Amino acid sequence: MRIFRLLFLTTLLGMPLSFASAQTTGAPFTDALSTSLASSVQAMHRTIRGNLADASQLMPAADYDFRPTPEVRSFAALLGHVASANFFFCSQAAAERSPAIADYQQATDKSIVVDALESSLAYCDTVYALTTDANVNDIVMLPGGGESRRGGVLMFNTAHNNEHYGNIVIYLRLRGLVPPSTANAQ
Repeated sequence: MRIFRLLFLTTLLGMPLSFASAQTTGAPFTDALSTSLASSVQAMHRTIRGNLADASQLMPAADYDFRPTPEVRSFAALLGHVASANFFFCSQAAAERSPAIADYQQATDKSIVVDALESSLAYCDTVYALTTDANVNDIVMLPGGGESRRGGVLMFNTAHNNEHYGNIVIYLRLRGLVPPSTANAQ
């Protein structure tokens, strides 16, 4: 009986680690983590940015107006929201004015939305790349007078992107498409 319990506990404890390693890129989560907080936030951004960019290309232009229900954003509005948020959060982390030139949630044309998303991801690439262990804990001012740490804002951006990538996966699946994270893991 004791051996059964030990085997059961060993199996149970090993399951979360195996699930975590298979969720997004096929690589273990340990590949994205290190003792460097700056390197960790950069690695998390690289993973989600690739999935977002690939998903934007995968969805056919004719389905950019697709909404699973009338109450939710269209695929175009969802990606436009992600693009606008990337510009906002990354500019906050960099303590500079956002380079966004529009509210991309209003765009409906695939080429405009994809360009906005790719521009926002490229802008964030620069901000993440310039984040080091020396400045990851720098205080940055937030709208309304709040404060945060540079790394905290970038982690929030990554969490926001992951949250909406989860929405994007549903939209893709409902259109019969295999999400990039699944395709890459296979």
